[in-house]
Amino acid sequence: MKTRKIIVTIAPTGGMAKKNQNPNLPTQPEEIADCVKRCYDAGASVVAVHARRPDDEATCNADIYRHINALIRARCDIILNNSTGGGSDGDMLIPRPDGMFEQNFEERLKGLDAGAEMATFDGFTMAALHGGRETVVTTTPSQCDRMAARFRERGIKPEWEVFNPAHILQDVSRLIAAGYDCAPYYVNMVLGADRGFQGALPYTPKILQSMVDLLPENSIFCVSAIGPSQVAATTHAILLGGHVRVGLEDNLYYRRGELATNEALVERQIRIIRDLGFEPATAAEAREIIGLEQL
Repeated sequence: MKTRKIIVTIAPTGGMAKKNQNPNLPTQPEEIADCVKRCYDAGASVVAVHARRPDDEATCNADIYRHINALIRARCDIILNNSTGGGSDGDMLIPRPDGMFEQNFEERLKGLDAGAEMATFDGFTMAALHGGRETVVTTTPSQCDRMAARFRERGIKPEWEVFNPAHILQDVSRLIAAGYDCAPYYVNMVLGADRGFQGALPYTPKILQSMVDLLPENSIFCVSAIGPSQVAATTHAILLGGHVRVGLEDNLYYRRGELATNEALVERQIRIIRDLGFEPATAAEAREIIGLEQL
C-alpha cells in the first residue's frame, strides 16, 4: 500500500504572542524567513505567515507580506499561506466608543495582495479576549461575500478557518456552495482556543470527530490546537485522516516549563507522523493534495 502523506503547516509567528513570552518567536522578515527554511528542512510543507510591523505589532500591510514572502521563496518552495486574521494589536484594532475594540476588516484584506498561494479565511464573527482587551472580530455574511470574491479575483486558495461546528455549517458551507472555492476544500480546525475566543471550543476526541463529520463533501482538513492540546489533537487528526499545524503561533511551550522553538515543534511532529507509519508531504506533494498549481 502507498504510504499516506501528511501535510505539516508551520505557524511561526501568529498575531498575538510577543518575544517577552518566548524569545524564539520570529517577528521580522529575515528572522521569519530563516526560521521557515529550517522548518521546511525539518519537514514542513506549508507556512502560515503573519506579518508584524518593525515594532513587532500586528499588521496585514501588503508590502511587509511581499517582503516576507519573497525572502521565504528565495530560500525554499514551501507553500505560502498569508493570514487575513492579522492579530490583536497594531494596525488591526479600531477603538470603539464603548471601550472595546473592533478588528480592522479593511486591513485584513491587504493580506490578499502579496502573492501568496493560500490565505486564511475566518468567516465568522466572535469576540477575542487578549491583553485585557475585548475585541470584536467581525466578518458578517456580506463581508464574507466580499472577501471570498477577493480571494477568487486574486486566484488564492482559501484555508477555511473554523473554531466550532457552526462555522462549518454556516458561511463556509454557504460560500463553497456559491462557487467561491474548488474541491478539495481545505478546512483548518482550531481547537483549544476557548480561553481567548468566545465561541471557540476545547479539544476533546468527541468534538474533533463531530467537526470532521460535518465537513462538506470533498473536504480535506487540518487541525491546529492551542497550548497543551497540541500533541493530542494533532495526533488524533492524523488518525482521522487529516493534516496538522504546529508552531509558536499555537504553542509557546515544548512541554510544561520548557519554551519551544518552531523547529523543535516541527521535528517532534515529524517523529510522531513517522512513528504512526506515515510520511510528511513535500511541498510539491502538498500542492497536489490541496489542488494548487506546482511552481
